[in-house]
Amino acid sequence: MNIVNSLFNKYNLSYDDRDYLNKIMFPIISNSNFKRRLTNEFLHHSDITLGEHIIEDTIVTYLLSKKYLAKKNNQYRIDLAVKIALLHDLYTIPWQNNKEAKVHHFFSKHGFRHPVEAVINSITWYPELFNDKDDANIIIDGIVHHMYPLPVRRVNENKIEKTELKNIDNYNRLSESYKDMIINSLNRKKIGVISFSKSKYREGKIMSKADKLVSYKQIKNFASAKALLTGHNKKIK
Repeated sequence: MNIVNSLFNKYNLSYDDRDYLNKIMFPIISNSNFKRRLTNEFLHHSDITLGEHIIEDTIVTYLLSKKYLAKKNNQYRIDLAVKIALLHDLYTIPWQNNKEAKVHHFFSKHGFRHPVEAVINSITWYPELFNDKDDANIIIDGIVHHMYPLPVRRVNENKIEKTELKNIDNYNRLSESYKDMIINSLNRKKIGVISFSKSKYREGKIMSKADKLVSYKQIKNFASAKALLTGHNKKIK
């Protein structure tokens, strides 16, 4: 894909870096659900597509992970951090200028809701990435808490409809073990319907940092910043 090569060039990645990332990225970004998010149907920050945002997050996550491993003699899985980055924003419907995105509860708005939608969609679309229980826990927790220090909407099994998730049907089809992983992650530092926790794992923490660095550069104007609260961006059609 041209956008991948363009971003690889932007960050001056070596041949080995490109090869490593491509092997992890290709099975994910070649999926039809991801390809949709590389189109103007899904504009994420300003006029940048969601797919482009995710790929840039992935590259920055990878580079930060290499720096971390160079400084620390620690157990750390770059491949899991990269997978968290590739999956972290796979929410269900476009959030800018979309009437379908309207919700009734403040903490069901896109910013608080979408990490849970993303983890549900990720398990649904890429089940092979979650076969190993230990890996699944790290990936799920990283996706769920990538917005930290912003809170995330918790899932209440008894009142699932009140979460206002746009992919409740996919959630209901998950196995109980995956539901338990999601709920246990969301129950850390819970206050009412939200969790204020950061990721439990270093892979998730580094990916969260990468997301902030990339997003800050991509939010180009006041209209884009305001849209984070309102869902309406007059700078895009």
